[in-house]
Amino acid sequence: MFPIPDNRDHLVSTETSQIQPNDVPDRSKRPPSVIRSGLYVVSTPIGNMGDLTKRAEEILASATLIACEDTRVTGKLLAKKGITSRMLAYHDHSPPSVRHDLIRRLKDGEIVALVSDAGTPLVSDPGYKLVAAAVEAGLYVTAAPGPASPMAALVLSGLPSDRFLFVGYLPTKENARRATIREFATIRATLIFLESPRRLGASLSTLADVLGERPVAVARELTKRYEEVTRGSLCELAVKYRNENPPKGEIVVVVGPAADMSLDLTDLDSLLAEALVHMSVRDAAATVASASGAPRRTVYRRALEIARELDSKDR
Repeated sequence: MFPIPDNRDHLVSTETSQIQPNDVPDRSKRPPSVIRSGLYVVSTPIGNMGDLTKRAEEILASATLIACEDTRVTGKLLAKKGITSRMLAYHDHSPPSVRHDLIRRLKDGEIVALVSDAGTPLVSDPGYKLVAAAVEAGLYVTAAPGPASPMAALVLSGLPSDRFLFVGYLPTKENARRATIREFATIRATLIFLESPRRLGASLSTLADVLGERPVAVARELTKRYEEVTRGSLCELAVKYRNENPPKGEIVVVVGPAADMSLDLTDLDSLLAEALVHMSVRDAAATVASASGAPRRTVYRRALEIARELDSKDR
């Protein structure tokens, strides 16, 4: 029996196809562009080439210049689509002169498309300074929306999507990572993080330690052949990814809100102050954490702070 071909092969391949000279469309034969001059923030596929929208393709083909994170990566995409627009490398390490030149070109009436290696520019990718400068200069700025891994992971996670916060990459060092997670511990929303495969286990462990036993989904290789979404609790998946070899591919971690998000900081402080009258810091924190559903470590740290405040008032 012959194997059944996977029709997605031509969509997910990241290798540059061999294009013969006659295969490249002659831009001189294309109708004149009706796209107005300005800066276009264009989303590109995160893995599946079929996700490039028709409008995005038209903008890239009409662009005077494409400012891209890596010309080699974008060059492969353009080659597959037969687009010959000129490219210019623009990323977070580009000198200000590159941005100034792009603004000058926009003022001269050119069409500049901004792309990142994959997904939507500015979402943990370069572009913010250019967009801000174009807006400040009063230039036309618009977006050709499309793929974005945080949004894809959110809708596949099975976690609440009515309110969410995109955090981006966590710091690589443990103390800094822990401090960053604490900033978002009491936010009443689903949290979305990006992470590298080799740090996934450590980051999940820190998330579990600071946030408590929350539901989580780990998404990788989104829109590609080996797309995978693993769901469970923070503690369960922290153990899983600590004990296994690091997974391959881009990683998005989606963490659900705490089980009971109805308690605000004022309520928490009030409960702790009352409990500390007749309990130790440890017992008060344990009691309030159990009653409120708030992360134990967060409650304990706040109990220590309140105990110090009460102690200073008594002196």
